[in-house]
Amino acid sequence: MAFDRYRRVLALPGVRALLLVGMIARIPLTGTGMTLTLHVVNHQKLGFLQAGLIGAASMAGAAVGSPLVGRFVDRRGLRPVMVVTTVVQLCLWCAAPAMPYAVLLPGALIGGLFSQPVFGAVRQCIAAMVPRENHQTGFALDSMGVELSYMVGPALAVTCVTAFGSTATMYGLAAGLVGAGVAFYLLNPPTRSAEEAAGREGAVPRRQWLRPALFALFGMVTGLTFVLTTTELAVVAMLKAGDATAWTGLVVALWCAYSLVGGFVYGGLPRGLSPVLLAGGLCALTVPVGLVGGGWWWLCLALVPSGLLCAPALSSTVDAVNRRVPAAARGEAMGLHGASLTIGGALAGPIAGGILDAHGPAWAFAVSGAAGLVPAVIAALVWRRAPAAAPGAAVSVMPVSDVPTSNVSASDAAAALEVPGAGGTVAGAEAAASLRASAE
Repeated sequence: MAFDRYRRVLALPGVRALLLVGMIARIPLTGTGMTLTLHVVNHQKLGFLQAGLIGAASMAGAAVGSPLVGRFVDRRGLRPVMVVTTVVQLCLWCAAPAMPYAVLLPGALIGGLFSQPVFGAVRQCIAAMVPRENHQTGFALDSMGVELSYMVGPALAVTCVTAFGSTATMYGLAAGLVGAGVAFYLLNPPTRSAEEAAGREGAVPRRQWLRPALFALFGMVTGLTFVLTTTELAVVAMLKAGDATAWTGLVVALWCAYSLVGGFVYGGLPRGLSPVLLAGGLCALTVPVGLVGGGWWWLCLALVPSGLLCAPALSSTVDAVNRRVPAAARGEAMGLHGASLTIGGALAGPIAGGILDAHGPAWAFAVSGAAGLVPAVIAALVWRRAPAAAPGAAVSVMPVSDVPTSNVSASDAAAALEVPGAGGTVAGAEAAASLRASAE
């Protein structure tokens, strides 16, 4: 049953604390974009174009920085990376209220480049702390937590800027980001499982795992977030055109609730579904949403099918990335996944805006859904030729001394040194190779 799967995952040592800290830590991160926008428009008295450039600079920095930060997590562990990124965020957000626009623009780029790796780190740690057979449930829980953070973060930023001003809100963001960094530093969740630690695997060259199948997956992730971001903008535009702007918050909240329900159901399923099927289905079901008329309540109903697939589609892509990379490259791979999410959202803004201005929300739904189907079909074709598999055991590695060993799951040492094999047990360094080979 679904509840049994969730109980098993939440009963694992450290998982509940990781999910709770991750959800709370994401709230200030999700509020940064809205805070910067309102600061530029309200405090600096500039236009939305300048505000959009600030947001684009921040997203560009995050797209570049996410895989780099993930690679440092793989090599040096989570704690030193969290210290450096937290110090940068503290300095940036304390100085941001006094920055003129010309300085704030490159500052946003630097802030994105050194963004705290909360999103990728939580997923990386879930992969290490949760047994492989329960990854689907673990990633579904993470996806639901992300949904809740996005429901709270931007709305809280708007409320704080309205009530206290953007300067006080930026100081509050600095405090929240520091709190998130300290919480992760103290929690110090493992980034590798006991079996992976027993293998003592060094850093794997990118050519061993960054293959066409993974590029196709990242392209599909970009298309997925392009569709989701365009859908949000089109919902706002459709309600405005129907003189129902007052219901925007309720419609978006219900859309998020559909995603939560879908994520909960998906996490309890005995077997996961292909991310191509889930992402492709979401895109296809988005195409006809704009044809709905008759009031905001009909729009709420039209968003149900695609909304139910939102969290399952996102969590399934995380699981697919995890299955296609070795543990030593998991942080960088999750960073590339996060960069793909960022790129999709960044592309959606100007493209969706142009479609909405020229043709209206109905065309925005249709074009975005059709565009999202293209990378999903490409991924399906690529995966048919290259089935899902983690890289094999025969890889070139860096010296083991370069790889952190403190961030490993605290399980029994004997269990870490031997795992069941076809003819008995596989010990020591052979354990990790056996686990990876089993995925093939």
